[in-house]
Amino acid sequence: MNRREFLTTGAVATTTAFLPKFLLADSTREANQKKFSQPMTPKIDGDFKEFRLFIDIAQQEIVPGFKIHTLAFNNQVPGPEIRVNQGDKVRVFFKNRTELNHTIHWHGLHVPWRMDGVPYVNQMPVMPGQEFVYEFVAEPYGTHFYHCHWGTLLHMQSGMYGSFIIENPDDPIKKEFPHEREYTLLYSAHDTNFIRRELNSMLERMKERMYLMKTGRFNKERFAVFDTKDELLQAIQNGYQPPYVVNRRAPSELPQPNFFTVNGKSYPATPNIYIREGENIRVRLINAGTEEHFLHLHGHDFWLVCDDGLPVPQPWQQNTLRLSPGKTLDIIIEGKNRGIWTFHDHDTRRVTNNGLYPGGNLMALVYEDLPPEETDPGMMAKKIGLTSLPMVALDE
Repeated sequence: MNRREFLTTGAVATTTAFLPKFLLADSTREANQKKFSQPMTPKIDGDFKEFRLFIDIAQQEIVPGFKIHTLAFNNQVPGPEIRVNQGDKVRVFFKNRTELNHTIHWHGLHVPWRMDGVPYVNQMPVMPGQEFVYEFVAEPYGTHFYHCHWGTLLHMQSGMYGSFIIENPDDPIKKEFPHEREYTLLYSAHDTNFIRRELNSMLERMKERMYLMKTGRFNKERFAVFDTKDELLQAIQNGYQPPYVVNRRAPSELPQPNFFTVNGKSYPATPNIYIREGENIRVRLINAGTEEHFLHLHGHDFWLVCDDGLPVPQPWQQNTLRLSPGKTLDIIIEGKNRGIWTFHDHDTRRVTNNGLYPGGNLMALVYEDLPPEETDPGMMAKKIGLTSLPMVALDE
């Protein structure tokens, strides 16, 4: 095979994981539903909608054949979706089943300051075995998310995030773009070596700290916790060295992501987005990671309708958007160009698995109503003179 033939075959192989035969099968669509976090069913207690979240260490398969240990809300990554109406009273029971400290921050929500989940600023960390109850009114409308705010550098990329959707029966987006179906996509980036190393290290440090507390040997300097800034300055004058002076890691040991996920999965395990000709679908995009993503949809423009949950004054038509860390964006895709189309990060460093392309943030927009003549799995192979095509491309 010469170079031209090799490149042609490689380009076709990239798309074959998106073959109609597989994408339109009932079993594929049923399995695809499990790749989206399902809304929790609340318990009603008077005026409150109650939810229960717990955190534990669980295994997560990012791609077939590769698993890592994660910090998982209710044993899933992302955590379960919380979906309520604007103005609802919400009560969340949060149980810590790990040997680490945690909190929950309600990203984008206007909660009382004592419910904001920032350790040592507005609450104490939820220690191993403890439970904390968060109460607030669901405001404002829109797409938001929740995540741990303790050891954030480690805990978020280890899986501690989930979507929080606040709806309004008088939805302004539905008025302008009527739709029935919607999808929520949470993006993240993971340094799997960092996660393994830091989880083990943090667990060891916590065992030591818990032992010192139980034996009455709590030491502010050892725990790096002080009542006031003056107390810290006095300790430094007495010879104390803060942890950032004797850092546990060098700059080169900070996270260098090697897997990039959508709803906790990397290609070829990423979810598909299904649509029909003439249909509008809403896609809620949440960046719960540390990397910027430049998301591009082939064959279509889409409408940017919400930014950080807020409806934009004038919907903006585009085909590539920038999703920065902590951002949420809502888009409307109009079913105007029937086919199977790639939706991916145009910074292709994030379309890799452990450095190999294709992988990471690569997905498909799939029309469910393709004509029968376009669903023949051998159609593309015949056009280039091959008898068959590989099903999944993992290395180009």
